[in-house]
Amino acid sequence: MLMTSHNPDVLACLANLSSDEVFTPPQLVNEILDLLPTGLWSDKESRFLDPGCKSGVFLREIAKRLDVGLEQAIPDRQQRLNHIFKNQLFGLAITELTSLLARRSVYCSKTADGKYSVCESFDEPDGNIHFRRVEHKWEKGRCVYCNAGQQEYERSRELETHAYEFIHATLPGGVLEMKFDVIVGNPPYQLGSDGGTRDMPIYNKFVEQAKKLNPRFLCMIIPSRWMASGLGLSEFRQTMLSDRHIRTLVDYPVASEVFPGVEVKGGVCYFLWERDTEGDCAVTTIRGDEVVGPVDRILGEHDVFVRDSRAIGILEKVMAKKERSITEILSVDKEFGWTSNFSGYHDEKFLPSDVPLYYITKGKRSRGWIARSEVTKSRHLIDTWKVMIPQAYGAGEAIPHQILGQPFVAPSPSVCTQTYLFIHVDSREAAESVESYVRTRFLRFLVSLRKITQHATRSTYTWVPQQAWTRIWTDDQLYEEYGLTEDEVQFVESRVRGLVANDE
Repeated sequence: MLMTSHNPDVLACLANLSSDEVFTPPQLVNEILDLLPTGLWSDKESRFLDPGCKSGVFLREIAKRLDVGLEQAIPDRQQRLNHIFKNQLFGLAITELTSLLARRSVYCSKTADGKYSVCESFDEPDGNIHFRRVEHKWEKGRCVYCNAGQQEYERSRELETHAYEFIHATLPGGVLEMKFDVIVGNPPYQLGSDGGTRDMPIYNKFVEQAKKLNPRFLCMIIPSRWMASGLGLSEFRQTMLSDRHIRTLVDYPVASEVFPGVEVKGGVCYFLWERDTEGDCAVTTIRGDEVVGPVDRILGEHDVFVRDSRAIGILEKVMAKKERSITEILSVDKEFGWTSNFSGYHDEKFLPSDVPLYYITKGKRSRGWIARSEVTKSRHLIDTWKVMIPQAYGAGEAIPHQILGQPFVAPSPSVCTQTYLFIHVDSREAAESVESYVRTRFLRFLVSLRKITQHATRSTYTWVPQQAWTRIWTDDQLYEEYGLTEDEVQFVESRVRGLVANDE
């Protein structure tokens, strides 16, 4: 029977099927369900929908709570189970395989109307867990609903389309024509939209579509990348940060702590959205045994979300000085026009006018040469002194973390590929000053507040103020300059490790 305790729980032992089919452990499901008002479990009229159903664990755990909560309202247990499964629990599976798995775990039977099903009220095999093959709608090589690439996802009948029914409609109400009190789940996270070379976020589509159904409550667990970055997530981020109906946010910077064996760069979070109330959001950050919060926060205080509440005071001290951002002298992505895999350089200097070109290939830093005439973009920056900083460095799962790769001074003239950002100044003295500044924990801490994956784009440096480039900077000087308390200094140094020359 569904309500019997299992040891171990089979749904806690499942391996994930793919990058977009991450199964949710029962313990995590119950943490999420604990956000909901307890009165829902004794309300026989409440309806629940999982729009991205995989293992069925959300519906199964909800059924357990309703079985206990409705005991007085419907004393006969079989009648109670029939009512719960027939009238209160609904799911949209993401693939045919997961539909079979979900029905087996929820109804304890391969089919909802089978001999061993815990519900006796169904007269068709699917029950309330539906799967319907849906096709993408292509326009100019992209799906108009999910932005999947036509070349990758226009498939024959024997293959999954990954065109998820819930989000492949302008209005989701046509999928299940009813009102839901609660929409809850762990939606698919991403699609490889460019032949697998880029991952296109898709979880945001599920959140946006769920809100259109206007449930009383919405709970989902999604990647945390939306807080500060993510391909095509700018509008979604601003919508989330400005939504005062998000009342609870629980953030796990290390995803493997909730999804064992699964790597989700930037971590994962779950939230509670309440239709009928609004206000500040109770934010909790959990990393190992360290729990920070809940702290009442205004999510939209900045253009990105500062994940650790303890950093807010430090950031406010920096911003209070209203100094110019270092982004004014920081390069843009592909400043000279060359991608990371550019190979149009030569290993030796052939002409006196050849310019050094810095690049990284297969993790190794190298220098080649290129004719000055071949530099057609940002030519005015060739003859500047530069502090080169690798764009990519680990996402910061372990703490204290380095945040940025090793910087180095590149004399004038010089150019680089996309693998580097650079700060440009007019002299060796200024460049050496900048390099010392980049090496400080203080600067890298400010970068970390906006850096949520391995890539440190130009925007991650927004909160880094410029300094006078006439001295070698140290952390002690910067801590004093910005009035950090002893506790704040200790916090910075607990999150960012010292940067030793040539130590990656």
